[in-house]
Amino acid sequence: MKKKDLEKYEALLLAKRKELVEEMGLLKKSSLNSTVKEASGELSSYSTHMADQGTDADEREKAFLFASKSGRLLYHIDEALRRVNDKTFGKCQECGQEISQARLEAVPHARLCIACKEKEEKKKALGQ
Repeated sequence: MKKKDLEKYEALLLAKRKELVEEMGLLKKSSLNSTVKEASGELSSYSTHMADQGTDADEREKAFLFASKSGRLLYHIDEALRRVNDKTFGKCQECGQEISQARLEAVPHARLCIACKEKEEKKKALGQ
């Protein structure tokens, strides 16, 4: 891959990483670091209705799952940035072929070409 292309993808990955880190920071600030009592603004957590407490717990669980998913995406972005730095970005880690520009535009942290990704997905679907 040309140096100009690597620089383009590095900038794209860094922008996505920054956006993701900011979202995770907001999520942590708004949901994950507050208790039910703090979130409701009440002096006692017992003054809220049980249904409200259930809703709050559900919202906190969704926030945790989102943070977990975001953490995995952040890992994949960091790995893609590592591949940019060691000049292996854009090559399929399975077959060694070039990953198409269209795929990298859609999924800049892609580590597999379309054909190898399809094989991986089929194996997962079959439980292998």
